[in-house]
Amino acid sequence: MCSSKFFSFNMFEPHVGRVFQNRFSTQYRCYSVSMLAGPNDRSDVEKGGKIIMPPSALDQLSRLNITYPMLFKLTNKNSDRMTHCGVLEFVADEGICYLPHWMMQNLLLEEGGLVQVESVNLMVATYSKFQPQSPDFLDITNPKAVLENALRNFACLTTGDVIAINYNEKIYELRVMETKPDKAVSIIECDMNVDFDAPLGYKEPERHMQRPEEPTEEETDPSNYEMDIGFRAFTGSGNRLDGKKKGIEPSPAPLDPSDIKRGIPNYDFKIGRITFIRNSRQQPRKIETVTSNFIAFSGEGQSLRKKDRKP
Repeated sequence: MCSSKFFSFNMFEPHVGRVFQNRFSTQYRCYSVSMLAGPNDRSDVEKGGKIIMPPSALDQLSRLNITYPMLFKLTNKNSDRMTHCGVLEFVADEGICYLPHWMMQNLLLEEGGLVQVESVNLMVATYSKFQPQSPDFLDITNPKAVLENALRNFACLTTGDVIAINYNEKIYELRVMETKPDKAVSIIECDMNVDFDAPLGYKEPERHMQRPEEPTEEETDPSNYEMDIGFRAFTGSGNRLDGKKKGIEPSPAPLDPSDIKRGIPNYDFKIGRITFIRNSRQQPRKIETVTSNFIAFSGEGQSLRKKDRKP
């Protein structure tokens, strides 16, 4: 008979797991999900951050006053590496737990290695920053939407982990650079701001400056430049529609400053009063009266056909 303070494990895998008050802590042999026996395909476990534990763990957890959802801290004591995860199901064999492959790589665990599993309480995430491990991640049209959809299969994030997400039958790895308010946070039902760092190995495209074209001999010849003599209206040459050349007319002489009439200011102007001055009013034309004696219908008519007139 086993004491109530110990788990009952598989006879081929003897482990001791102590249960503290409101705390779960034990060791398991860990394997990747691909080695999970059964007819059902559990490749969905590889797409998230949750593990599969044995039924005895659920029995012990149900007797403890732990906080839900269940979150665990995984530690490899041989390499002093740790991460955090959630639990997906309790269907593993006794003394064994199944982990996603990327999680085993972060913990530097081999198939059948020992991992310490402890129940923890984590703060809710408010911010996280990721660094893609390949520039191929930039080919995704909307990376934030893809990451948001992939994180639905995760329960928590740990700073320093390299997580793996699957998109369009391709696996993208992202390193968790920063998490707030703690180095390990829960992302279940949270409002989290996401930011991206430059991908690993990414280089900014070089911008080639265009060199100005060298001026030709005609442009550098000073004799081709016209002297700046001021603005002259209608100094261009015209062309005739019949093709004949037009006689050269002398260009108009420049205006003398004395020819420009200067306006007279309104010395009676008052602030807030608008005066309309209309100097362009046309003067009425004077109609000259005709002094000649005009007789109406006094002309002689003309006929196109001449007729002989009888006396």
